Amino acid sequence: MQQPVRIAPSILSADFARLGEEVRAIDAAGADWIHVDVMDGHFVPNISFGPAVMKSVRGCTAKPFDVHLMIAPVDAYLDAFAEAGADCISVHIEAGPHIHRSLQHIKSLGLRAGVVLCPGTPAKALDYLLDLADLVLVMSVNPGFGGQGFIEGQLKKIAAVRKMIDASGRAIDLEVDGGVDAATAARCIAAGADALVAGTAVFRGGAPAYAANIAALRGE
Repeated sequence: MQQPVRIAPSILSADFARLGEEVRAIDAAGADWIHVDVMDGHFVPNISFGPAVMKSVRGCTAKPFDVHLMIAPVDAYLDAFAEAGADCISVHIEAGPHIHRSLQHIKSLGLRAGVVLCPGTPAKALDYLLDLADLVLVMSVNPGFGGQGFIEGQLKKIAAVRKMIDASGRAIDLEVDGGVDAATAARCIAAGADALVAGTAVFRGGAPAYAANIAALRGE
């Protein structure tokens, strides 16, 4: 069943010179989760930061850290991000040889486990994974950079995944990341999403604008 929408601002779009202050600001502005995009320059064509940076801001909020690992191979880094304060770790199906083993290990660490679908990864790839997943993240851009345009064809995938989740009978979050703004957010929610990642759309205008930006994504 689709849940009330949660907003997860991506700190990839924050001012890194003031990262702790930025995390506090989005918390105060109404963020539900803090989305942490980790890129390795190998699985995706960009490098962001590692567990040490994430750990340095973990004490700035009590909100859940929603960690998206764009790393390959990913398994060697799961423990480090758990120790750095992750609450949920999401991994790409293509980021290791055995996605089941990755999800099982995340859950063994006491964390929520997420599966990420790139734009070219079909919803059908979830057929034998939903029993281990607490979250499915549908990428509506190709991972690697913020500020990209929303890929319209992913709305059909969001709707397909929504049906799969509802048929499973499990409480699995359906999150969308990429090109999310007030207009595309409404379309994602209509298609079945109940968690939205946004970077540029949240951090635009600086801290005084964050609450209004987050409210706009909720359709308020």
